[in-house]
Amino acid sequence: MISAKWTKRSPWILHFDTGSCNGCDLEIWALLTPRYDVERFGMVNKANPKHADILLITGPVTRKAEERLVNLYNQTPDPKLVIACGDCASNGVPFFDCYNVCGGVDKVIPVDLYVPGCSCRPEAIMDAVVQGIQMWQEKVEREGER
Repeated sequence: MISAKWTKRSPWILHFDTGSCNGCDLEIWALLTPRYDVERFGMVNKANPKHADILLITGPVTRKAEERLVNLYNQTPDPKLVIACGDCASNGVPFFDCYNVCGGVDKVIPVDLYVPGCSCRPEAIMDAVVQGIQMWQEKVEREGER
């Protein structure tokens, strides 16, 4: 059972690129600059999936990245949240039907939130992260009630 102290903690985010052009990656890294200061919402970018609560995924899932993405998802402790950033991660476009692309992130792991755009704007990513934090906190509270 999760104690009450865990419901007030800040979620940590793991960013993973599954094969994008890096446009969305640059916008995500822009969030960490003083201009957007996403850390004020408690978001901290972590490199270890075992420390992460929210997976921020960019790019269409390539066949090479598919196994790694599933592995990261399985290593992330519950309750977790997955946010697909950009059109590539949402539905695989413009790489739809390429021989090396599985499609959007939801073809491989469950997705909770989608951020549209190519490349998606930092403001849109920040809105999704804030909404995701609220969804994640609800998941934590439900987990604590069990």
